[in-house]
Amino acid sequence: MDSRYWRLYLLTLVLGIGGSFQYGIQISIITFPAEVHVQRFVNHTWTLRYGAPLSDSNSKLVWSFVLAVLSLGGWAGAIHGGRLPVVYGRKKTLLFNNVVAIVAALLMIFCRMAKSFEMIFLGRFLYGYNIGLGLNVHLMYLGESSPKKLRGFLTLTGSIFIALGKLTGQIVGIKELMGTEELWPYLLALSGVPAVLQFVTLQFFPEAPRYLYIDKGDTEGAKQALQWLWQEDNLKVELEDMQEERESTRGEEAKTLRDALTSRSVRWQILTLALPCGGIQFCGINSLYFYAFDIFHESGVPENQMQHLALGIGATELTAVALCSFLIERIGRKKLMGYGYLTMGVTMTVLTVTLSLKHLNSWIPYLNIALIFCVICVYGLGPCGVSMALSADLFLQAWRPSAYVISGTINWLSMFMVGMLFGYVVDDLGPFCFLIFVAYTISSGAFLLGFVPETKGRTMVEITQDFDRLNYKNSAPLTSPTYCSTKF
Repeated sequence: MDSRYWRLYLLTLVLGIGGSFQYGIQISIITFPAEVHVQRFVNHTWTLRYGAPLSDSNSKLVWSFVLAVLSLGGWAGAIHGGRLPVVYGRKKTLLFNNVVAIVAALLMIFCRMAKSFEMIFLGRFLYGYNIGLGLNVHLMYLGESSPKKLRGFLTLTGSIFIALGKLTGQIVGIKELMGTEELWPYLLALSGVPAVLQFVTLQFFPEAPRYLYIDKGDTEGAKQALQWLWQEDNLKVELEDMQEERESTRGEEAKTLRDALTSRSVRWQILTLALPCGGIQFCGINSLYFYAFDIFHESGVPENQMQHLALGIGATELTAVALCSFLIERIGRKKLMGYGYLTMGVTMTVLTVTLSLKHLNSWIPYLNIALIFCVICVYGLGPCGVSMALSADLFLQAWRPSAYVISGTINWLSMFMVGMLFGYVVDDLGPFCFLIFVAYTISSGAFLLGFVPETKGRTMVEITQDFDRLNYKNSAPLTSPTYCSTKF
């Protein structure tokens, strides 16, 4: 890595800690043993109020809502991720977002003292809002501050921080650390720490240069931000690229959500964002995390060792995503993600078969464990990392905020659906439930390899021109392709 960009690398660290890291830690931190302590607290509080404990069905419903409310908050945050960073800037939006996470952490700390499980609901909703808004703005800020030769690598660090957050949540949540009866409120409040760190450190960094130049028209401010971040004086090429992008949109303001959904000029970009990127929850990775404990149990793994085996899953994903960061600029987004999806589909097909035959031989359950690790490794090497980098490449400045709203909405609603329905699907279909994810991964892989142009090493305008060949395949645009808003 070029040492001249050390300040940009430091910005990457600051954005990651308060951005995608928060997503990863909230996904893993609420699982066992926190699940046991929260349910016990809910039952105890309910008994104190109403003189009788919750029934099993109501207890399950309350716990399901604790899990699902994060997705609802994430959706609300993703929706605001379109307007807030345009009106107030990327930096100010993230500073406000950290305050949301700090408030959520305080609710978690005092919920036991107040004897209110409703505070957990509200805290989880606010955490979701923080994640939904933070993920969008994190990637926008980083993509708009990076040179094109580093854009793929740096935006991919969003996936590295997600994997790091998952592993961190798994580690601190074990019984030997914070997964205890006394410490579980502080465990749930842990996201307040990275929020404080980002709130303090982000003050020392400039606003995103592309936002300053293209959205605000502050040429001098953008130049100073680039000089500070890149430690370069010769910025002619980058400034010309930003000028070309600004001229290509003819100074138009940020596009609305309706514009993004109806404009022919970004039709294929929206399809690419929605199918393999926004809908990544349907690749089955979170469901595989959920199902892993059942497979471990059926393989004869002692209960006190399951968490440690789960740590191995988290470490595998983190290692694979880190390796992806070194491959993405060599192999390219299209091949890594496309072949990654196809490999996941084939591996989950084999896993479906071996799960169905697990009782035929004593070694088959251990093969199932190996296949789980294989799927997670392939996910980290391809779809997990590339989905962050590819989505940052697809849109010009005017379209990017609304595009991230669409991506975030699809991501959070699909997470809500998978979280709420997967348990029932498992009950009805058993191991064949993974065939749903096989269909998604194979179709997404085929779509990427068959239609999506490569974005590696190309400017935003060049990428847009490549997509215009798909958007206007059978007809020529009436005006400049990058601006035309012809409807479907």
